[in-house]
Amino acid sequence: MSNVPITVAHGDGIGPEIMAATLHILKEAGARIDIEEIEIGEKVYLSGNTAGIAPESWDSLRRTKVFLKAPITTPQGGGFKSLNVTVRKTLGMYANIRPCVSYHPFIETKHPVMDVVIVRENEEDTYAGIEYRQSDMVEQCLKLITRPGCEKIVRYAFEYARKNNRKTVTVFVKDNIMKQTDGLFHRVFDEIGAEYPDIQKGDWIVDIGAAKLATSPQDFDVIVMPNLYGDILSDVTAQMTGSVGLAGSANIGENISMFEAIHGSAPRRAGQNVANPSGLFLGAVMMLVHIGQPDVAELTHNAWLKTIEDGVHTYDIAREGTTKQTVGTKEFGEEVVKRLGQKPATLKAVEYKKDEGLSEERKPIYSIREPQKKDLVGVDVFVNWWNGNFYGAANELGPIVEQANGNGLKLVMISNRGTKVYPKGQPDTFCVDHWRCRFMAENQGETITHQQVIDLLGRVAGAGLDFIKTEHLYNFDGEPGYSLGQGQ
Repeated sequence: MSNVPITVAHGDGIGPEIMAATLHILKEAGARIDIEEIEIGEKVYLSGNTAGIAPESWDSLRRTKVFLKAPITTPQGGGFKSLNVTVRKTLGMYANIRPCVSYHPFIETKHPVMDVVIVRENEEDTYAGIEYRQSDMVEQCLKLITRPGCEKIVRYAFEYARKNNRKTVTVFVKDNIMKQTDGLFHRVFDEIGAEYPDIQKGDWIVDIGAAKLATSPQDFDVIVMPNLYGDILSDVTAQMTGSVGLAGSANIGENISMFEAIHGSAPRRAGQNVANPSGLFLGAVMMLVHIGQPDVAELTHNAWLKTIEDGVHTYDIAREGTTKQTVGTKEFGEEVVKRLGQKPATLKAVEYKKDEGLSEERKPIYSIREPQKKDLVGVDVFVNWWNGNFYGAANELGPIVEQANGNGLKLVMISNRGTKVYPKGQPDTFCVDHWRCRFMAENQGETITHQQVIDLLGRVAGAGLDFIKTEHLYNFDGEPGYSLGQGQ
């Protein structure tokens, strides 16, 4: 069988050490790979490239379509974007897969029976990174959720469960509050879930779901989540297994995929030969399955399990009573190599089959729907205004904003940080200098025009107000595509 080209980045901090140990295991196990190396991360950032990756490195990734990446360091301070997020979004790596397994009794954990897979949406949500400072007091981050993005990740979660003989897929969302964005994610989950009658479904509001996950992880199997929740809870879940250093991660795209540890570059541990390479190694195991080498994945993973079972541990998971030998990064890799061909006796041995991707009958993995009838029915005009009062200021602002009424539009509400404060707001509501002023058609139910909005902004400015952004209010097939203010 011919070798598969892969792109490798040795990273920053502990990255070069754990990558060396990982590649040593793969080489000794007979992995059929040809390596192209690229430089990314801190050195590239500090050379003046704010993206952290050189143009020729993109060429390598597009050529090999497989990226094994060690952790990198993003310099602190403004001007530097996260390379991890950039690579995932630029190359369409929509699915982040993080298996979290406990290795009781050989690694200390409060949850001896735990085998949870977090399937995290990887491209959108607040991780779009669209942020603005809008006033002295207010910073904004836009949360973007799309139907195609939801369909891709939910479909992948159900296909993953079916392919890996998983019984249940559960969704975590916060759609009791974010009814538009998280509500869409939940609706798509229900729609696609109906196509998989062989798999059980569950849904939890993310806060109580996280509490349940923390106390009873054995009750969960595959969990699919929007980006931010998935990022946070996959780290929490990995730590629950005994160490975040044990978790590998796959970032799956339609064309290019990336494999890594979920932890960072840990610069304080760099160069000391103490770091645990297991997270990156287990990411590499996922890579081997992905590129059609399940035989090598199974050989190496079982050797790793046997090493853990034999009490050969790095410092982070070593403990009295189970650890027989505490070793460094390089030595841990060598111990795994010694056990190639062996299987664990107590821990469950793994078996892998070739990853054939999403089944053909399930493509395309997202749909293009007929556009709905979209009617402009109002506009939210956000203004930056301050009279020095944190309470009761809306009663002064309201009459000023009402000066902009006219030409078929009238003010129906002012909110502050989402809560209605005018008219008839509550005097106890704490307010800052950022106000949402909602204008609707004077004749309820009528549509408005863009020209009416443009004219309105002129009147707002004429009233001496600083408008800082607008949001159009649309109905889609007659259904409101916007939320009410809290208390409206």
